[in-house]
Amino acid sequence: MIAIYPGSFDPITLGHLDIIQRGSRLFDRVIVAVLRNPNKTPLFTVQQRLDQIRLTTQHLSNVEVDGFDGLTVNYAQKKQAQVLLRGLRAISDFEVELQMAHTNKTISTQIETVFLATSNEYSFLSSSVVKEIARFGGSVDHLVPQQIALEIYKCYNHTPPTANPITTEALPPLQSMPTEPET
Repeated sequence: MIAIYPGSFDPITLGHLDIIQRGSRLFDRVIVAVLRNPNKTPLFTVQQRLDQIRLTTQHLSNVEVDGFDGLTVNYAQKKQAQVLLRGLRAISDFEVELQMAHTNKTISTQIETVFLATSNEYSFLSSSVVKEIARFGGSVDHLVPQQIALEIYKCYNHTPPTANPITTEALPPLQSMPTEPET
């Protein structure tokens, strides 16, 4: 059975890789399909994203990487896939993904959508979060594969952070308030 895992993957995260690896154990073939979305301004070109995904999934023999335009269902039919694979992080993802699954079903009754719950450690993770952290000079080494982190730092003209220290503002100790004597 062939599954399509569609998305923008800008950039691919450890959460995406988690879904790809788990999907590769469930399906004969997983095609990671990078959508060319004209409504988004990506950090990386489609070709760069395809290369990044190929690099990070090369150890998975039944995973292919491809780019596409248009409707995901049409692409899945072209590839003779029976399943659209989607990851769910939160309830808000479920609402959007369920609506998309129902819509896709109106286009093709032959393609099923399979949802995989994201592993706990990636439940907060999105490509947008990665870009936001990197844009402000934070470390993304724990969110994306190392080679992808280096490419992200180059995009923002940052050197890789050596650490991600947490700094807090020192507050003066609380002083007790004088109390009035009881009468």
